[in-house]
Amino acid sequence: MINGITIKKTENTLPSPLLMIPSLPSTSLYFRCPKKIDVIEFYAISDGRSRIYKENDGVKGIGKQIILDPKKVSYMNLFINGVLQPKESYEVGRGVIKLKTVDVPIKGAPVILQMFIV
Repeated sequence: MINGITIKKTENTLPSPLLMIPSLPSTSLYFRCPKKIDVIEFYAISDGRSRIYKENDGVKGIGKQIILDPKKVSYMNLFINGVLQPKESYEVGRGVIKLKTVDVPIKGAPVILQMFIV
């Protein structure tokens, strides 16, 4: 009662919501950065007679032409005239590619060795 007037006290309550929003569990996202891969390529042109290609047979004017030791390379591909060669048809050593096939690449065919280091 204040100054002879009775004041009725009411609580100001909000009604409960009609739609409940569910709580979602937090999710963690993990991203893995790709590994760095080095690609070294050796380019040569077939003379139509040779089954052996050395570093000094590489095409001049497109940078240093090297054939790495296979022990230092993760994997490699050999292309002759644009066709991927099966592993059984060639052998690679440090500084040299030896073809094990009976026939030789035709004269002017590109010989490309890709070497990948992961």
